[in-house]
Amino acid sequence: MISKALIKDIQNLAHREAREAQGLFLAEGSKWLDDLLEATPDHIQSIYAKKDWLNAHASKLGKIPVQEVDDVMMNRLSQLQSPQNVLAVVRQFSHQPADAVSGIHVVLSTIQDPGNMGTLIRTADWFGIKQIICSPDCVDLYNPKVVQATMGSLLRVPVVYTNLSVWLAKQTNVTKWAAVLNGADYKTVSGPGILMMGNESKGLSNELIRLSTHPITIPRTGGAESLNVAVATGIILAQLSR
Repeated sequence: MISKALIKDIQNLAHREAREAQGLFLAEGSKWLDDLLEATPDHIQSIYAKKDWLNAHASKLGKIPVQEVDDVMMNRLSQLQSPQNVLAVVRQFSHQPADAVSGIHVVLSTIQDPGNMGTLIRTADWFGIKQIICSPDCVDLYNPKVVQATMGSLLRVPVVYTNLSVWLAKQTNVTKWAAVLNGADYKTVSGPGILMMGNESKGLSNELIRLSTHPITIPRTGGAESLNVAVATGIILAQLSR
């Protein structure tokens, strides 16, 4: 039996203030839980799941507190429109920004859309990106829509929030590509270095562009005004990772 107080605590994790105060977030679905149990089971504070999932994973749960729930309770606890068969309360990860001494690093400025942020993290995971550096005004990493869109990639790509201007200024002797509308053809560049991507509608600020070494663009051949930031990042990373 789950108390009303506990139900409220779990539901409150939908809000950034509660997540930050408790240092927790929710992960939902078998894919997420399988990855958590394999990679960082010590970060799982508790699991709430339907009977079939618990029976199938009994040998992997160890001493993690678990609670069997029915469809009604799962609907109350879940933050998804279509609740799945398991959710976990998870301790947030702690990462510090590292210097860009090797590989490819991604800088994100003022990314607001949770779906885009989650897809960006998943894309970075695909290309083996060292880390993602976000401006403080980017959408919260642990927003339920971000977490779900990462499909577990959040476990493999360090994501940190910091003052971008300060961090970028410290990265000397490193190529810094700024994705803009009028720059060199992205097909002319290759890694390693730092890829800077801006807000979905406004792009990168002039200050950040000045800190770059190579403004680049994806040439437009059609009539669309702009590319989705997650799509554009994937296209450029495919080139940089060659």
